[in-house]
Amino acid sequence: MIKLKILVVEDEDQIRRALETMLQDEGYEVFGASSLKEGKIECACRAPDLVIIDLGLPDGDGLNLISEFRAYSSNPILVLSARDNDQSKVTALDLGADDYLSKPFSSSELKARIRALLRRFNNNNANKENNNVVKLGSNVLVNLSDYSIYKNDQKVHLTKLEFKLLQVMLKDPNKVLTQRHLMLNVWGAAYVEHPHYLRIYMNHLRIKLEDNPANPEFLITETGVGYRLVVD
Repeated sequence: MIKLKILVVEDEDQIRRALETMLQDEGYEVFGASSLKEGKIECACRAPDLVIIDLGLPDGDGLNLISEFRAYSSNPILVLSARDNDQSKVTALDLGADDYLSKPFSSSELKARIRALLRRFNNNNANKENNNVVKLGSNVLVNLSDYSIYKNDQKVHLTKLEFKLLQVMLKDPNKVLTQRHLMLNVWGAAYVEHPHYLRIYMNHLRIKLEDNPANPEFLITETGVGYRLVVD
């Protein structure tokens, strides 16, 4: 059984370790980060199903992480912070957080809110329509309801990062997307200056989806700028 992944971004070691132990006991796969920089890297690399974020981090405001994570993921965000004023809550929620729990908190309430967020997210995904299909080239179909992908009527398996790259491009079909835009939305700000990741994963997508990866039909390179996904 695949465990749901939770990332805990909290600079107080005692609290972070307690949360990690508690959530592991609940059956989740848990990762920790103690700073804004670490949180950004872990979000990009781990692709967590839910993120718990403390706003008061030693190297910056957790609000920055909320904004950045929400730019490329719709997975739930739960803020856990000593800031209990209404403006902090409103700002966090406006930036894309799904819930806000003030410190101190009870473990039972935290676990209940996590269950509710994950249940709501899964229900929303299940309720999406199933007839929204995009055709790529002559023989690739992408079902936008669940992002299942078929080539010549055979299902194609993509890794999480390959899938995320295609998903970001499908949000802006037929539009030239810069390398920076794709790096930011797929890997996060910590990887913006490492475009070789993008070239590697674009090549992976072409090998899996294009009939002739060396002469792609719909995953097009815009020299010196970025890439464009051609959609019928």
